[in-house]
Amino acid sequence: MPELSKILNFCYGWWKNIDKLIFFLILILFSLGLFFSLVSTSIIASDKLNTNTYFFFIKHLFFIILGLSILITFSAINKNKLFTFSKYLFLIFFMFLALVPFIGVEVKGSMRWIDLPFIPRFQPIEILKPFLIIMISTIFTISDHKNIYFKYLLSFILIVPVILFLVSQPDLGQTILIVLTWFSLIFVSGINLILFFGFFSLTFSILLYLILYIPKFEYIKNRIFSFLDPTSGNNYQSERASEAISNGGFFGQGIGEGTLNSKVPEAHTDYIISVISEEFGVLIVLVIMIIFLILSYNILKKINHETDDKVKLILVGISSLILFQTFIHIGVNIRLLPTTGMTLPFLSYGGSSIISTSILSGIILNLTKRKIIQ
Repeated sequence: MPELSKILNFCYGWWKNIDKLIFFLILILFSLGLFFSLVSTSIIASDKLNTNTYFFFIKHLFFIILGLSILITFSAINKNKLFTFSKYLFLIFFMFLALVPFIGVEVKGSMRWIDLPFIPRFQPIEILKPFLIIMISTIFTISDHKNIYFKYLLSFILIVPVILFLVSQPDLGQTILIVLTWFSLIFVSGINLILFFGFFSLTFSILLYLILYIPKFEYIKNRIFSFLDPTSGNNYQSERASEAISNGGFFGQGIGEGTLNSKVPEAHTDYIISVISEEFGVLIVLVIMIIFLILSYNILKKINHETDDKVKLILVGISSLILFQTFIHIGVNIRLLPTTGMTLPFLSYGGSSIISTSILSGIILNLTKRKIIQ
């Protein structure tokens, strides 16, 4: 059976060359997300929508299986093919992002999703993020142009339309995440610190002006002002989330004993860390944070042994994105940041989020696997 032999050889070669510690850390985080979906979030969310008790868990499991297939695909293909395919995938999902204002689906005041026949509803920016990092890293390492400031300009031209599309949805969380990831790539590329902070201040000023003075972004301004004024009465979700963390204490109230799921509509996505903390305690949250830090440390450690500047930048960009997204999610849950609608990588329910994280994980495993000497 030659086909079986080819499959076994592929599996053996893939397993032999990937970084097993990074793979196991990714697998642990995905498994924790699935576990919490089974014992905590799925049952309550299903009750709200009057669906099968395990409807959300089954969907979560489906996206995890699909995500792992995508992870293996992206981690197994040739590195140069990965970069080539990423250019085309960037163009495809950038086009979808541009089409959101025209064919997008509005949910709770925001138009961020596209719903096509035979394809589950998805959020284009989630799928676009991994390829955006690769595109920016590619621009910064173009060998034909030695002028790094010209490369910064090209990256600016690339990212501005993405930011404008996000702000118009409106999606404050993803906008901040993209800008922070972009600045992390600029910072490690060797920019002059004075120029870097000037660039940062200019970008921040532009975003602030849009939020404060353009009527389209009144929704974002109201969220920020509500966050700054706790007495406004518009902080119901974040207040319930921080209460849940406090009620859970160090060891939690027990499986199924939390109340946040029944109080906050998007607890299984945007407030998953509060759900976990309420039922399992801050101790488990600390363990999860340590796993994230160990994962990021091991990714960044690979950079010390990497000679390809493009690979270095991509790994820095992906690590930064995961850490920034984790920080924003937790910051919202403990009221350090205004509500943004940000999922927690690996753990939150949501097809687009899981697929995006799987692509990021596949790219990580591809670029950190053992080099084969020809």
